[in-house]
Order: sequence, then structure tokens, then C-alpha cells
Amino acid sequence: MAGRQQDRGSTPARPRRRPVVALYERMVEAIRAGSYPPGSTLPTEPRLAAELGVSRPALREALILLQEDGVISVRRGVGRTVSHHLPPRGFEFLKPVEQLLGEGGQAVTVPLARTHEEPTDFSTQHLVLPARGEVRFWESVIEVAGIPACLTQEWASDETLAELLPDAVAAFDGPGGNTSSLLGLVLDAGRGLPLTGSSTIVATTLGRQRGAQLGRPADTPGVLVTQVVRLDRTPLLAAKHMLPPGAPALPVWQAR
Repeated sequence: MAGRQQDRGSTPARPRRRPVVALYERMVEAIRAGSYPPGSTLPTEPRLAAELGVSRPALREALILLQEDGVISVRRGVGRTVSHHLPPRGFEFLKPVEQLLGEGGQAVTVPLARTHEEPTDFSTQHLVLPARGEVRFWESVIEVAGIPACLTQEWASDETLAELLPDAVAAFDGPGGNTSSLLGLVLDAGRGLPLTGSSTIVATTLGRQRGAQLGRPADTPGVLVTQVVRLDRTPLLAAKHMLPPGAPALPVWQAR
């Protein structure tokens, strides 16, 4: 057979980054190193392309990505400005959804349900549950500036949490239970622990019940974020966050 064959014991070559991604990262490194300080205006395209030793079309593609990711902003008559707050590095930063939505505005958690229920297909799929028993279920509407911005449904196993994060179980029935999400209390109880989160995002419609809870028609489009929070490999919490049109942006920073 023609062509090169890889030795069985050799290490597979790492895939190369696309040139636009490599240029993007060079610019981010330069910004973090102070070559282009936060708040400063970037040089003109011809000058910046010369400084970086790249073509203007390649530079323009990287600048588009930097603007999309919030690293730079563009204002007519001013040019491209380096943002004051760069996206932090690291995997998804776990924060209570009310805190994420409340950035720049006051968020209030309105409790709709604070109860236990029989395991559902969703909670059974995402959590480690006892063979027989109940799962804690919380439902809340998060209002921002008095407007319903998110319907949050959360499930957790008291049995699992009592074993791995007992402080969280105590907090659920405490005074903060009606002013926070389950996630907020789990994160407070798990400070210093290697909690991780994974999420999926899909477009959908609100439906009759969720529409009524958010004050919107049933056929209103929405974004559904499904989230699972783990300690090491054990899932502690599963949640659905439904965001209708007009909800504040939900920032999610992720590392490469």
C-alpha cells in the first residue's frame, strides 16, 4: 500500500490549529502580556498586520473572532478597543444561574416549588438515585429588573449529597432556601471542592405550562440549557434552565 504508515508505538501527531485560531491566540497572548493593554485602541489594520507579520485578510478574520468573544469591541469613529475585562481561562466557571443573569442588574429568585417527588426519566438519567425513594425538586423563576428571565428546574438526591456534601442538605431547608437556586447552595457548600459542570443548549418552544410561568404565549421560542454538576465523577445536581426571548445574555466561558 502506498503512503506512510505510522509505527505502532509512535505517538499520534497533534492536530494543528487552524491559522486563524493560531493568530487569535497570538493576539490574546499579546493583550494579556500588555502589548495591547485593556482599554487601548488597536493599531490600524495595515499597521497591526505589519506588526504581526500576517496578511490583512487573515488579520480581519481573527479580529472578527476576537470581537465575537468579547476580547475587543468596535465603535464607529473610535476603532477597535481592547475590552477591560477579558474572558477568564479555565473550564466552565460554575456560578448560580441567578448570578449569571444578574450581572449588571438585580436578579431575584421567586420560588415556585420546594418539594420532593418520585424520580422522573430525566432525574434517573442524570443522577445516581436510590432504587426506591424520592428526589428533591426545586422550581424557580428568576426575575431580572422585575421581568421573568428564566424558569429553573433542579433535581438532587439527598442521599448522595448527605454522603458527599452534607452541608448542602442542611442549607436546603435553611433560611436561604427560598432566595437561591439549588445550584447556588451546592456551590456555597462545596467551596474548595473540584465541582465541575457540563451543559447542553438547544432551541425549543416554551409550551403551555412554562409559558404561563414566564408570562409568555405557549408558542414562544426559547433556549433550554440542561446542566449537570458533578463532584469528581458523581453527579450531584441536574437542572433545566429555560430562557425566553429578551432574557439577559448567559455568559459561559470555556478554555480550549
